[in-house]
Amino acid sequence: MDLKNIIAAIVLSAAVIVLYGLFFSPTQEQINSLNNKSLENSAIEDSDTPKIEETLEVKNISRETAIKENKRIFFENGFINGSVSLKGGIIDDLELKTYNQTLGSTEKIKLLNPISTYSGYTFNTGWATKSDILTPNSETIWNIDGPAKLTPNNPIKIFYENEDKVRFERTISIDEKYLFSIKQTLINKSNETIKFYPYAIINRNNLPSDLTDFYILHEGYTLISGDNLEEVDYDDVDEKNYSTEGSTGVLIQGDKYWMTSIIPEQGRKFRFDLNYKDKYKASYIDLKGYESRPNTVIEHSVQSLIGAKEIEQINKYKEELNIEKLDLIVNYGVLYFIIVPMHKILSYFFNFTGNYGYAIILLTILVRVVFFPLNQYSMKSMGKMKSLGPEIDNLKTRFKDDKQQLQREMMKLYKVNGVNPASSCFPILIQIPIFFSLYKLLLLDLSMRHSPFVWVWQDLSAKDPLTIFNLFGLLPFSVPSFLEIGLLPVLMGSSMWLQMKLSPQPSGSDEMQKMQKKIFMFMPLFLTVILSPFAAGLILYWVCTNILTIIQQYIINRSITVKS
Repeated sequence: MDLKNIIAAIVLSAAVIVLYGLFFSPTQEQINSLNNKSLENSAIEDSDTPKIEETLEVKNISRETAIKENKRIFFENGFINGSVSLKGGIIDDLELKTYNQTLGSTEKIKLLNPISTYSGYTFNTGWATKSDILTPNSETIWNIDGPAKLTPNNPIKIFYENEDKVRFERTISIDEKYLFSIKQTLINKSNETIKFYPYAIINRNNLPSDLTDFYILHEGYTLISGDNLEEVDYDDVDEKNYSTEGSTGVLIQGDKYWMTSIIPEQGRKFRFDLNYKDKYKASYIDLKGYESRPNTVIEHSVQSLIGAKEIEQINKYKEELNIEKLDLIVNYGVLYFIIVPMHKILSYFFNFTGNYGYAIILLTILVRVVFFPLNQYSMKSMGKMKSLGPEIDNLKTRFKDDKQQLQREMMKLYKVNGVNPASSCFPILIQIPIFFSLYKLLLLDLSMRHSPFVWVWQDLSAKDPLTIFNLFGLLPFSVPSFLEIGLLPVLMGSSMWLQMKLSPQPSGSDEMQKMQKKIFMFMPLFLTVILSPFAAGLILYWVCTNILTIIQQYIINRSITVKS
């Protein structure tokens, strides 16, 4: 391999770094900075709208004890179950029936929890007013009007009437999945005209226990307002308050796989606020408000998606609720245009095979078929370079004292024989976005979570659980995490080594060849160690790619040998 090829390799490495940064960084088109739109406490408090008053006591008691403290209305469909506390009318108990907390566990994900627990996480709605009239708050005891069990076919109604003869009603309904709809009705039986502002609020005591804190993942708040999509991490809210206004959109509080949201009535001007004081608060308030005159009825609705970030289901809600960019709840970054079709292809292969491991293998074969002509050209070009070895050695002897002339003569030789020294870089460069796309898909796609392959690979979204240092589990002891190098990474490194052995040997000076051989010998070992913590599904893709490349290279080498 000559100097030009080395430069090409350096450029390729730089391209990898640039693409990596671009891929994992949000784009300006998708995410607008909140710095220019954020408001400090004083600005929010000086607004014409009243403040949302929520007094919630944190006791750090157990979840079971907290649920038993108050009378409740229970709800259930095929995917969630939980309850609404009649103290405050708060949705503070929600379990995901189809997702276990850990691999092998039967305990389900408990997404919402009473605020009196350490992991308190709740959703509530209400009315704010500047009047002295008493409005329902977190201490209000609501009454049941009708059935006491909430199902998709059976909404429930609760009500509260204050001393001023203003009656507040809530009708809560759920669909077959994760959508809650809350219709708030205000009946003014008093003699006063009062202005009310409907609101909704999400309270969370602490950060989620499964917070990854991985810089390429967004965990926190996503505010979709009109054409703008803004992302705010939890640590940003720790430092200052945020606020943004709009008339269409949604506020999402999202973890890696789960979400809670506020979906206002579209078309009415509203404000989203984010702040932290003892707990994380995300709220929405209607800025126009309603004037409630004596003997009148006011209705206002708000919705909330509370559940799993299932891509197909989110796309359905996007169409059903007519909210632009709702699908960006799962934000794939700038390679969105690759990841979305890749997800569809993987889903198709999964439906065909019933296993995501086999689906990844089929995806690998498909990628190799698509890029077969390019890889074929590259490998043949490298094979021709190998066959030119004697002529290159002759040039080295003739021009051993004139390096520049040697380079010129070698370029002439390559040109006459139709050889491109940098051809080996092109297939790798083109396939880098595909590799990164699969990496982020495995990282974010909920369908990959706890998806088994064969034998011990029970979760393709997690690292290989085996390690070579205890003979892949045959010896009865564990090793430190930095030594947990599994079978798949070992197969990847071994297949990469074999692939390099089959590749044409590099040309150049003897010292350069020795250096390059050392690099080629060290690279598989280096990548085996570096990539061992990566998702097993990603390593499986790499192993399959190496094996298919080895087969293709072997066939090409034989054809070149026969022709020679």
